[in-house]
Amino acid sequence: MSSKTKIVVLKSRELIYTGIFILLGIMLILLLFYMFSPEDKNKGEQESGMSTGTNVEEDNSLDTLPSTTTQSTGTTTGEEIRETMSSYVPGVYTSELNLGGSPLQLSVTVDENHVTGVTIDNLDDTITAMYPLISPSIDEINSQIGMVSSIEDITYSSDNKYTTIIILEAIDEALEDAKK
Repeated sequence: MSSKTKIVVLKSRELIYTGIFILLGIMLILLLFYMFSPEDKNKGEQESGMSTGTNVEEDNSLDTLPSTTTQSTGTTTGEEIRETMSSYVPGVYTSELNLGGSPLQLSVTVDENHVTGVTIDNLDDTITAMYPLISPSIDEINSQIGMVSSIEDITYSSDNKYTTIIILEAIDEALEDAKK
């Protein structure tokens, strides 16, 4: 048996590059694990001081309700029906709709009993070029407003689903001020 001695020559530059790539690989794996780990997102946002629009006090408000509750008999009185019907203060109510950093003013016209029309006031060519489904969505909403009893009853096609949902949320926001 013969033994041959092997000499391996490593350059320091190659060692440094290898160490850097190993460190970057470990950091990438940790970052991917952190991003895709199934955590409670609200917990992380509350700890970091960010808010999602819901208040922790509102979430705990159900725990502080009195223990005496009334059960529904299945019948509704005339007063309950009047409370569920929409009655508005007539006028034009506005809401801000932010698309791609461009604030748009959505105007909702209402009379005493229902919504009569929805328009976007400061819609320019650049916004319509970036979001081509805004005008058809507004037209579709306006065509259905007279036929439905509530904004929640408006239907939309799958082509402009998300655009219509964003507009309907802005309409709901504007109608909060209009309710009696």
